[in-house]
Amino acid sequence: MSRNAPVPTAEWLRARLGSTAIVGDIHEPGVGAGLRDAAVLVPLVARDEGLHVLLTQRTDHLHHHPGQISFPGGRVEADDASDVDAALRETEEEIGLARHHIDVIGKLPRYHTVTGFAISPVVGLVTPPFELALDDFEVAEVFEVPLAFLVDPANRETHSIEYGGELRTYFAMPWQGRFIWGATAGMLVSLAELLSGGTR
Repeated sequence: MSRNAPVPTAEWLRARLGSTAIVGDIHEPGVGAGLRDAAVLVPLVARDEGLHVLLTQRTDHLHHHPGQISFPGGRVEADDASDVDAALRETEEEIGLARHHIDVIGKLPRYHTVTGFAISPVVGLVTPPFELALDDFEVAEVFEVPLAFLVDPANRETHSIEYGGELRTYFAMPWQGRFIWGATAGMLVSLAELLSGGTR
């Protein structure tokens, strides 16, 4: 967000997401066809000091994105009523956050990953107090980061990695010894640009 952009509050964010049309999907370089549908929750926790983003650290043995920082979520299953339903179900399964604590206020553009997923990011306001129960097979830990930090371009880095024989760039946001990168950072940049009215 720009220096003059308002500090994100629950009310301002709800109005912004409700008035902004989502245009197009976001594609990581090298994305092919045949993507699997997935959905994640972008949980914005309403704390006294402002909104925080709740993130998970994936366990190291998972097949997809082991050890990475991510939003709670996963594949859209056949019996899910919608991508929103899938995001809420996966969130409850992974971290035990009950859906009655979550007020869905909008979505971000779908994010296509080089690992074969078309992810629908669902933005939800989370009202404390709440209790979490982590699925320790999938989730190593849960932590929160101030939304204002994550949407500030000054806290954003660009890195490169060789993947599939090609050099690819990705966003990253270091936070207190943690490294938020890849699809998660890309979706956070998408959120920041939607809030600021910019384009990727």
